[in-house]
Amino acid sequence: MEGRQRRSFTDDYKRQAVDLVASSGRSIGSVAKELGLRDSVLRRWMEQRGARLEPTAATRRPTTQATLPSADHAAEIARLQRNRYELPRPR
Repeated sequence: MEGRQRRSFTDDYKRQAVDLVASSGRSIGSVAKELGLRDSVLRRWMEQRGARLEPTAATRRPTTQATLPSADHAAEIARLQRNRYELPRPR
């Protein structure tokens, strides 16, 4: 049984692949799939080059911006917490 032939990539190709992940905001898996690579290969190239991922929109939100519950939500939470400890009333 013959094994698969190992592919080789130029340093320029590796750099471009790493740059694509770092600048596009896309996941390593997404870019690897597009390029026909395994995730682990592209991840290793990134580690070797010390590349950092650009934050996605979800991770760019300021951490100081807390989403507090509205007054209605706060009242509902308080009601549920009070009722949690009450025994059900007999019917």
